[in-house]
Amino acid sequence: MKRSKPAANDDSTRRIYVPRKIISGGQTGVDRAGLDVAIALGIEHGGWCPKGRMSEDGTIPSCYDLVEIDERDYRLRTEKNVLASDATLILYLRSMRRGTALTQRFCDDHGKLALAIDLAKFTPDDVARWLFEFRPTTLNVAGPRESSHPGIHETAMEFLLQSLT
Repeated sequence: MKRSKPAANDDSTRRIYVPRKIISGGQTGVDRAGLDVAIALGIEHGGWCPKGRMSEDGTIPSCYDLVEIDERDYRLRTEKNVLASDATLILYLRSMRRGTALTQRFCDDHGKLALAIDLAKFTPDDVARWLFEFRPTTLNVAGPRESSHPGIHETAMEFLLQSLT
């Protein structure tokens, strides 16, 4: 298991590291926030999504450069995204449940670097320090969908933008 924790706050100069690529499964909420931030910052983006580009709000928009897997199983696309990345950043509020917890389990099972951040407790500087320390080329961004945490897309997008700029 290669789980890491945010570094302790210090007064040193903030250093920025931006991954070459950000991937996710394209679900509403945190997944799309990761993709939207990549697009906004001109970072390559992608990832795996279920057959038919299935998401809770219908079809994942074509503006997201995602590859469909052969099945409509969210678990399979979650695992493929964990495996396709150098590290996974999990953003959540208060507790990890269902698909978000499954992402952490896949990271643990496959020995992949992961950072789980409770958006209510940590700051973008915590993520910036982690990214600078580990320097993942491909970063998987995961977390809850919009229906389970209304407003999580906007919150995660702002948090990610602050972490990467």
